[in-house]
Amino acid sequence: MTTFCGRANPATGALEWVEESEEYDYHQEIARSCYADMLHDNDRNRKYYQGIRSAVARVKARGEKAIVLDIGTGTGLLSMMALSAGADFCYAVEVFRPMAEAARCITEKNGFADKVKIINKHSTDVTVGPDGDMQTRANILVTELFDTELIGEGALPSYEHAHHNLVQAGCEAVPHRATVYAQLVESELLWSWTQLQPVEVEGARLAPPPAAARCPGAHAVCDIQLSQVPPDRFTPLGPLCTMFSVDFSQPVSSAPRCHSARFVSCSGGRAQVVLSWWDLDMDPDGTVVCSMAPGWTYSDPKTAPWRDHWMQSVYFLAEEKSVTQGDELSLTVCHDDYSLWYGLQAHSRQDAETEAPPPRPCCVCHAHLLWPRPRFGELNDAGRTESYVSALRSVLKADSVCLGVSDGSLLPVFAHMLGAKKVFSLENSRLSKQVIEQILETNSMKGAVELLELRADQLSSSDLRREQISVLMGEPYFSTSLLPWHSLFFWYCRTALADLLRPGATILPRSAALRAAAVEFQDLWRIRAPCGTCEGFDVTPMDQMVQRSLDFRESREAEPHPLWEYPCRALTQPSAVMTFDFTQCVPRQPLSARGSLPFVRGGRCHGVALWMEYQLTDEVAVSTGLTGPVGEQGSCEWSRHRKQGVYFFRSPCQSAGDGRDTLSYTFTFEPGSGDIKMEFSCESS
Repeated sequence: MTTFCGRANPATGALEWVEESEEYDYHQEIARSCYADMLHDNDRNRKYYQGIRSAVARVKARGEKAIVLDIGTGTGLLSMMALSAGADFCYAVEVFRPMAEAARCITEKNGFADKVKIINKHSTDVTVGPDGDMQTRANILVTELFDTELIGEGALPSYEHAHHNLVQAGCEAVPHRATVYAQLVESELLWSWTQLQPVEVEGARLAPPPAAARCPGAHAVCDIQLSQVPPDRFTPLGPLCTMFSVDFSQPVSSAPRCHSARFVSCSGGRAQVVLSWWDLDMDPDGTVVCSMAPGWTYSDPKTAPWRDHWMQSVYFLAEEKSVTQGDELSLTVCHDDYSLWYGLQAHSRQDAETEAPPPRPCCVCHAHLLWPRPRFGELNDAGRTESYVSALRSVLKADSVCLGVSDGSLLPVFAHMLGAKKVFSLENSRLSKQVIEQILETNSMKGAVELLELRADQLSSSDLRREQISVLMGEPYFSTSLLPWHSLFFWYCRTALADLLRPGATILPRSAALRAAAVEFQDLWRIRAPCGTCEGFDVTPMDQMVQRSLDFRESREAEPHPLWEYPCRALTQPSAVMTFDFTQCVPRQPLSARGSLPFVRGGRCHGVALWMEYQLTDEVAVSTGLTGPVGEQGSCEWSRHRKQGVYFFRSPCQSAGDGRDTLSYTFTFEPGSGDIKMEFSCESS
C-alpha cells in the first residue's frame, strides 16, 4: 500500500502531496528521532543509574518489593538499570510503537524479559488492577519526559496522572526534583533574533513598524546550544536566579503557575533577553545532579557534557527596558502545562504584591508568524544588508523596473530607496504582503512598491503595467526551503519570468555555487553514531532499527543543521562542487558534477558540510555557510542565519591529512524535482 505525504517542492515552492510507501512515516520518525544522542549522553546515563540504584536501595531498606514504573521507556535502558540494581519488576510504558518493539527486543536480549512488561500506550491510558496493564501501583517512578524547556513534552500532566493513578503515595522518583534557573541579560546578538531593527540605506533610515517594536513575539521557546554563544556577546544584568522547582516524588499539578525572583541589578543596560536552563536532582539529597547549564558556566568549559536532546532556552521580553545598576527588579516566569514565558518588573517594596503576572506572548505584528528567529537575525545583519545595497547600487539605473522574488524580503524596498523607476515584488502569502505593507506605510512609502500576491508562473505583462523587467532580484529566501539548495526555486522563478524580462536584463544574484567541505564534528556525530553498549547493556537492536530506517531514505540525503551551534573542523579546503547560472533558464536535462577534494588535515571525517554561495555581481558575493576563511587547524565560522546541509557517513573515515587521501563526489541536479542527489566515497592513493 501507499500513502500521501505533504512536502514542499523545491522547484515550485508549493506544497505537494507525493505518493510514498506506507512505511515512509514510520521510517522517517525513527531516522530523525536522534535517540542515539541520548544513548551517547554518558553524563545523563551515569547519573540516572546512580539515582536509580539509590532509589531501589531505599525501597529495599524499608523491606518492600521494588516495583518500578518507567514512563517513556524508549529503549528500556532505565528499566534495565532498575532491574540490575535489584528491582523486582518493571512496568515500562512507551507510546511510540516502534520504540516499544525495540524496548521489548532489547530487554529480552539482555535477559530481563521475565521481569519487565512493555506497555505500548500513553501513560494516561494505563490501567491498574487484576485485569489491568499493571497488577499493582509502583513505588518507584522513573521517567525521562523532558525537553529543552523541561515541560514541553507534557511532563506535568503525565506526572499528575501517574501520582493520582499509577504510583503509591510517597513513592521514590528518579529524577527526584527539577529546578529551573534564569538570568536577565542584554545581548545585541540575541535581541536581533526577535525584533526588526532600523536599517540605514544611503543615509536614509528604514524604520520598523511601531507594532513590531512592541510585539512580544510568538509563544515559542528559542532553544539553542547556548554554549556556542560567547560570554562577550551578552551582558548579565542580574545574578542567576532560581525560578522554581518541581518535586516529582510528590503529587504534581499541571495547573498554570507563576513564580518570581527578586534581585538587584548588577549592571546597567537594556533588559532584553532571559537565558534559562534546568537541573535534575537524581536523589533527595541533591548529591547527584544532572545539569543543563551551558559550557561557559564551568570553570573548564571542555568538561561540560554535550547533549542535543536537552539544550538551553532563550526567552525574549516583550520590549526592552532600561535598567540602572542597583535597580530592584523582579523576574517572573509563568507556565501552563507545556510552556514557559517570562516578564520583568521594576518596583518598590510597596507595589510588590500588586503586580500582574506577564501575559502569555502573542504576536501582534504578524512578522513573528512569518519569519523564524534566524530570519530576524538575517534581516538585522548590517554587513549582509550592505552587500545587497552595494550590489543593487551598482546595477540600478534611473529607468530600472525591478521585480523582487523572495518571501518577505526588503530588497524591493531598498531598490525604491536607491532610485529605481518602478518596483514590484512577488509575495507568497497574504501575511507576507501585509508585513511589507506595514513597513512601507511606516516609512511613508505606501504604494512605492507594488506587492503582487502571485506566483511567478501566474505573472502577466498586465500585472506589470506593460513594463518589462530590467532587474530581477532575490536574496534568495523562501520559507519553504529546508536545505540550502532549495532556494534554487529562484532559478525556476527566473525561468517562468523569461518572457517578461528586457533583453540584457540584470539577474541578481547572477549565479550560485554549491560549496562543500569534508568535516570532523566535535560532537554532532553522536546523533548518527551506533551505540553498541550503553552502561553495560546491549542496545544493538536499536542501532539496527535506526540504520534500517536511515537506509529506507535518509542515509542517501543530507539533512539541515545550524552548524554555528555544532563546532567542526574542515579536513578539506571548502570548494565549489556545482554551479548554477541564473542568467540562463533552468536546463531541461540533469546537471552532473564529479570531482575529488584532497584531505589537507588529519582527523576523522564524519561527513560533508554543504552550503550555497550567491554571486550577486562580479564584485559582491553572499555566503549562507562559511563566513570567513577556515582556520589553520580547520576551525570554521558559520552563518547564524541559515541552516547548512550535512551528509553523514555511515562510518567515519580516517585521514592522515597528507593529501594522499581524497573525498570523491558525484552531484546530480534534477530539474524536474529541483533537488540534488549526491554520493561520496573516501579513497586513498
